[in-house]
Amino acid sequence: MDTTWIGIAPTATHTRVVAMRSPVETFLKAHLQTDPSSPRALATLLEALALWEGRRVRAALVVDDRSPCGGGLLREAFPMFGDSGSLVELTWVEPRASRARGGIRGMGRFADLEQIVRRTLAR
Repeated sequence: MDTTWIGIAPTATHTRVVAMRSPVETFLKAHLQTDPSSPRALATLLEALALWEGRRVRAALVVDDRSPCGGGLLREAFPMFGDSGSLVELTWVEPRASRARGGIRGMGRFADLEQIVRRTLAR
């Protein structure tokens, strides 16, 4: 089964989400609320994308101790992905600056998140 790569990066004002089918094909960009209204929201979003695309999902949650959700609700998602048979694998990643470009235009800057996804999940 092919893999969809997803990056999730919460900020003080919103959470950026980017989904990629390959290192050069971004198919989804979104700005969501910083904090989901349910502890199952992240798991449900990732599982829904796996089912929609018919592909396993490898996701990177890009946060550090200074991130608005660094110790909050998004960490609740990690116990939900412990089963090796799951459609979703979630990895905790610390942010790093990047200069990558490309993908869907008109949603603001996602190049840094796309680069983190490529570097972290494309193995």
